[in-house]
This record gives sequence, C-alpha cells and structure tokens, in this order.
Amino acid sequence: MKAIAMLACIVALGANAAEADWDRFKQSFVEADGRVVDTGQARISHSEGQGFTMLLAVHYDDRATFDRLWQWTRRTLQVRDDALLAWKWENGGVADRNNASDADVLVAWALARAAEKWREPEYEAAGKRIAQDVRRKLIKRGTHGLVLLPATEGFEKADAVTINLSYWVFPAFRELARVDPAPEWDELAKNGVAILKYAYFGRWRLPPDWLKLGDPVTPGGTPPERFGFDAVRIPVYLVWGRQDTDSLMQPYRDFWGHFATAREPPAFTNLRDDSVDTKGGGVGIRAIALLAAGYPRLAAVRLPALEAGESYYSSVLLLLTKIAIRERGERTP
Repeated sequence: MKAIAMLACIVALGANAAEADWDRFKQSFVEADGRVVDTGQARISHSEGQGFTMLLAVHYDDRATFDRLWQWTRRTLQVRDDALLAWKWENGGVADRNNASDADVLVAWALARAAEKWREPEYEAAGKRIAQDVRRKLIKRGTHGLVLLPATEGFEKADAVTINLSYWVFPAFRELARVDPAPEWDELAKNGVAILKYAYFGRWRLPPDWLKLGDPVTPGGTPPERFGFDAVRIPVYLVWGRQDTDSLMQPYRDFWGHFATAREPPAFTNLRDDSVDTKGGGVGIRAIALLAAGYPRLAAVRLPALEAGESYYSSVLLLLTKIAIRERGERTP
C-alpha cells in the first residue's frame, strides 16, 4: 500500500508540474484573443507558433485556449485561396501570405487530435482540408523521392529543390493519414528518413537547417550553413514519431556529448568550419541535448521546469521534448 501511495504521489507531482509549465507558457506568450507572441522575433506572430501552441493546448486538455488559438488562426491567417495559412503576422496584419508547410502540418495535426479528444467533427473537417492542401500542393516527387516543399513559393529551382528536414513532423504524418487517407503520408515519412541517412555534413555529420537537393546534395539557404535552430527539432520528431534508430540519433549524441561539461550546450554549429555558438540556446536546447544523451533510455531523462524569462522558441522546444518523451512511453507503434 505504501508503494501504491508513493506512486500516486509521483504521478500527482508530475501532473502539477506539467500544469505549471502550461500555465507559465500561456501567461508568457498567449494573448487573450488567441494570438501567440514570438518574443525572440520582435513579438511577431506566425503560423508555426499557432500550430505548436494548438498542439500543446490539446495535450494539456485546455479546450478554451485551443478554441481561442484556432479562431485567431482561422480568422487571421487562413486568408489565402486555399486552406493553407499565411505564415507571418506583424503590426496588426498579415505581412507575408506565403505559407510554411510545417505550420500547416502542425495546425492540421492539432485539429485532428482535438477532434479525437473532444469529439468535435468540425475540427476534423478543418484539419482534413488543410492536410489535403498540404498533400496536393506541397508534397512533390522528384529525383530524391517524395519531399515536402517548405512553402508553395520560392523553393523549386531549375537546378535543385530546397527543403527543410525539420518540417518532417514524423509523429503527425500517421495521424494525418487517418483524417486524409492517402499513401503519400507514409511514403513521405519513409523518404524523410532515407534523406537523413545521406544529408549530413561537418565534423559531427549533422543535417543542415536547409538542404539543397541538387547534384551534389549540399547545405542550402542563406549562409552561414548551419545545423541550428530548425534542425534541432529533428531528433525530437524522430523519437516522437518512432522513426529513430541508433545510427540516426548518434550524430546528436556526439555533437552535444562533446560539450557535456560546458555550462550551456551549443545551439548550432557551422557546417563549413565546425565552429559553434558560445551563448547556448536556453532550456529548450538543453532539453533536446538531454534527450539525445539519454537515448535510448528515455524514461530516465529528467527535464527541467519552464521558468520565467525563457524565450518563446526555447519554451516551445522544452515542452515539445517533454511531450515526445511521454508519448513515446505511452503510445504503441
């Protein structure tokens, strides 16, 4: 009986800590109307932030906040001639109508999860519309197989396609296939893993934030070419989506393990000269470094609480890593 009581106490403490994380996140970054503020980018809002936070609201069973988030997103960002979302909002209006495909995936996934949790068919219908337009407009077949374009505009050139492998939200694809039954979701996940097996550069053999699928395959985007604030999400999504293997996770263990005695793990490395940042990426990067260090014994990984003063993105990374570890333990393949 004492053991049962102790276990119940541990579970209660864990639940209280998770609720405190979510309350602090909302207080710091969610406006009353449902707009999510990115404190690291001059307080703009973007579709990715809305998607991440909608996903968190479902996880923490906060329907009231979810509804505010979705209504602001739908009313303010779903203003194109399709179901996709304009990616950037600032100074009272949409600043860029181009989309960001990872955000579209995140919002569709959050709606699908909300529909299942709260038995709301309107959420599923809205998620299905977004998922279908992602599949029709952004999933393309080329010389490197099926890929996810980062947006409808700007990433397809005559000599190459530029992709962002952190946009492969592996845990989302299987669930989106439930609301939008199509073989492309599974094929996209498998091909993302296949690309990761040859898309590595630098001393630690890490994937870049942006990858140019040409001849040859090279880091893309604006120099300096880095494993950085985008690509750090890849190990989280691999674990969360059960696409991880020892060989796929090894580069992240090697990179952050090299700096295990440093005060803060580096947030990025330049893939051309192997230099690293010296400031550290806050609690979010620390959480992912701990996940990598503890892999594959994820149940033993202990992550810190969210504290006041963390930036929006660092806070997102921390909470996503916590959810990934928890769901990896809870959900069957």
